[in-house]
Formats: sequence, structure tokens, C-alpha cells
Amino acid sequence: MASMTLYLAAPDFGAFHVHVSRLAWHTQDMAQDGRVALSISETDDGRADPFTLMRVTIRGDACQLKDNELKADWLARFPEQAINFELADFSFWKITPRDARFVAGFGRIYNLSAGALKNAGA
Repeated sequence: MASMTLYLAAPDFGAFHVHVSRLAWHTQDMAQDGRVALSISETDDGRADPFTLMRVTIRGDACQLKDNELKADWLARFPEQAINFELADFSFWKITPRDARFVAGFGRIYNLSAGALKNAGA
């Protein structure tokens, strides 16, 4: 299931975290099969050709976390999401990258291992 959601990257890009509802189809899919893809795009600035926007697609493995240890970091980045912590159906999931494809523009495409992705965050 493809869906739009918020994410919080670890400083070294060794993990990406999402805070999602178990009622959402994408969460139900992750529970059935932890293989996921996370697509992140540069903000659309209205340019004539949006295909020139930089973007990365991360293939990884998702697992549900048992606690809310990321709550403070999450709320520091997304303060409007505080209400979701009052709902019992939301939980954190950790996406551990296997590899990534970075598109820096037309004809500038790079395949990255998980290690190379972590080095990009350093």
C-alpha cells in the first residue's frame, strides 16, 4: 500500500521512524510483510519540470516498536501530532534501510547500499 506519512530519520540515516495507526492500510500491510519502501522528495517549488526535483526511495524492513521512546523527538519535529499520542491505535515503526536509489536530477541516479546511505548522513 502506498501512502503519505510523516517520518523521522535517525541522524545517521541508519533508520527511519513512522508513527502510524493500526487502522491504516499501510500499517496493516507492514504487519503482514515488513518489506517496505519509503519515498522522500524535495519540496515542489513550482518549477516547470517537477521530474528535476531530487528524491530518494529507500527499501527497508519495518518492525513495530514496543514503546514511545521517540515521542519527545517526534513532538519536537511535529508538535501538531500530539493528539495521536492520546489514541491507543498509534505506534512507532522503525524502518531499517536495505538500500536506496537517489535521483539528483535527469540522468543523475545513484544506487546506495545501506552503508553508503549511513555515510551520507555523516
